[in-house]
Amino acid sequence: MASSHTVLMRLVASAYSIAQKAGTIVRRVIAEGDLGIVEKTCATDLQTKADRLAQMSICSSLARKFPKLTIIGEEDLPFEEVDQELIEDGQWEEILQQTCPSQYSAIKEEDLVVWVDPLDGTKEYTEGLLDNVTVLIGIAYEGKAIAGVINQPYYNYQAGPDAVLGRTIWGVLGLGAFGFQLKEVPAGKHIITTTRSHNNKLVTDCVTAMNPDDVLRVGGAGNKIIQLIEGKASAYVFASPGCKKWDTCAPEVILHAVGGKLTDIHGNALQYNKEVKHMNSAGVLATLRNYDYYASRVPESVKNALVP
Repeated sequence: MASSHTVLMRLVASAYSIAQKAGTIVRRVIAEGDLGIVEKTCATDLQTKADRLAQMSICSSLARKFPKLTIIGEEDLPFEEVDQELIEDGQWEEILQQTCPSQYSAIKEEDLVVWVDPLDGTKEYTEGLLDNVTVLIGIAYEGKAIAGVINQPYYNYQAGPDAVLGRTIWGVLGLGAFGFQLKEVPAGKHIITTTRSHNNKLVTDCVTAMNPDDVLRVGGAGNKIIQLIEGKASAYVFASPGCKKWDTCAPEVILHAVGGKLTDIHGNALQYNKEVKHMNSAGVLATLRNYDYYASRVPESVKNALVP
């Protein structure tokens, strides 16, 4: 019976199935060959048919099942009737079998804010860099990111024709994060992951100050956090505005649930209440381990240039 489960765990279980559905939509749009690309604010700020359909699917599916939620999606879409085939009403049973952390057991639907990025890494998606792409559903309570789901539609896409495409990672603070193998970068190695398409002098200065052994330039905030938890990078450094709350909410939960840390470039926690401005105007600094090492190396010139 659904009523025997807490609101939070029902929401996460639904978000898991909804994110999987969105991943299927993302793959289908590529397979059909017409991406329907439009520029939003500039040539690197793109929207595709997949962004639009995936957001309609996610937001409508959530709103139908949880009508009192506040849902904030990246895409500014006109209200329209949603095709029934975009609606997902399933829920992931394995999540429902988990015990909700006691501090969240009495949460009501109307207390929660859901931040949705239907396709994180859109520019990379249009360029065929498919492993950069994620679907992000983050859940916040009292301004704090507490649960999240990340779907990687193209996980395994280079593993041959028989590989199963896609995976879904999920987490709840106080419970853990699931769907991947936690791995750390070898001790003493400093590998920075940073933006591929939004580079500037501030970003470069901050990365250089970390004295990195290697720098990975990839798309998508979700993708970068996955690099941290799978031992491919030791810090995600983005000293620039540009990243938004829907980019960081779900990934932050996954990272925090395994003992990592994500803040702005000054070390402030990000806020996710519904009234908050969408832009993470003071950038992002995230690590799985050794946060203080990287935070201490952020140049004062960078901090002075980025106002929270």
